[in-house]
Amino acid sequence: MKARAQVTLYGNVKGVFFRSFIRSQAKLLSLRGWVRNTKTDSVEAVFEGDKDQIQEMIDSCQEGPPGARVGDVKVEWGDYSGNFATFDIR
Repeated sequence: MKARAQVTLYGNVKGVFFRSFIRSQAKLLSLRGWVRNTKTDSVEAVFEGDKDQIQEMIDSCQEGPPGARVGDVKVEWGDYSGNFATFDIR
């Protein structure tokens, strides 16, 4: 089943290559969407694709790359839109 998730990650998630980590993982899982730093100390991402693959991505995000310490993960599930052709860092 196709789905969409907007995910916000809090903790030590900036300056540790988190966005690159997310893009690499998303591409491996055939997900589309984007990831970006926010003005606060968090990283925000939108994933679209197979719901099981998105859940696997969220699980990967909770650990993150070396040097990251994820304190909290906020997930908002939504309907698949099909608006993304790739997965990009914004």
